Amino acid sequence: MKKIAIIVLLGMIFTSLNAQNGKVRNLRYLDSQPVHFGFTVGFNYMDFTIHKSEQFWKDTSNFYSIENKALPGFHLGPIANFRMGMFFDLRVLVNLSFGQRNLSYLQVDQEVEDGSGYITEAYIMKIGTTNIEVPILLKYKAARYNNFRPYVILGACPKYDLSAKKMPTEAEMPKVQLNTFDFCADMGVGIDFYLPYFKLSTELKYSKGFTNILKNDGTAYTTAIDKMTSNMFMFSLHFEGGRGVK
Repeated sequence: MKKIAIIVLLGMIFTSLNAQNGKVRNLRYLDSQPVHFGFTVGFNYMDFTIHKSEQFWKDTSNFYSIENKALPGFHLGPIANFRMGMFFDLRVLVNLSFGQRNLSYLQVDQEVEDGSGYITEAYIMKIGTTNIEVPILLKYKAARYNNFRPYVILGACPKYDLSAKKMPTEAEMPKVQLNTFDFCADMGVGIDFYLPYFKLSTELKYSKGFTNILKNDGTAYTTAIDKMTSNMFMFSLHFEGGRGVK
């Protein structure tokens, strides 16, 4: 999905650059508005960074490896854009983000009778996530060229995991639980395309978590991990406009 997003983004850049000359500017006054609104939809990949504990490296941990698999999800929500100057905006988004990450524990089950090795067994935990995210971003825009304008973003994003409060069922046990609150740094790049009736922006963003989101329940599955943080790659389509703006 990352490759597809990059190809789409590059394709739109190439198409825009080859079609700019001679075009009348669309939405000439949108960027001069003090405030304008919009909404975003997109795809994401949620991931974990796992820092193993000292207990993991001891023979008593009984784990051979702990790995995670990032799976695709999606997000959507409203946008508020506040003009700070010719080249800077402050953006506030409220995203509802859905995704899943799988934790795979490779466990030593028993020693082979002839002593030549060990039998291992993989246990996979499916961890679904529903986040309320509030990215607060500073947007720096390059000079506009007809109907095309690249930009970069940088900011902070608090997150609240709605699904973290849900207790796992007996059939799902054993299963690690996550803390509800996370705090991330966001950075990304994008391109604004000024269409006749609205502005379309394509954006690639990386979100890096700094909070330990693992809830230690005292079991071997959590004591083997010292710290676990979240990561997320996002490809978004932003649709923005202004009432009566041309």
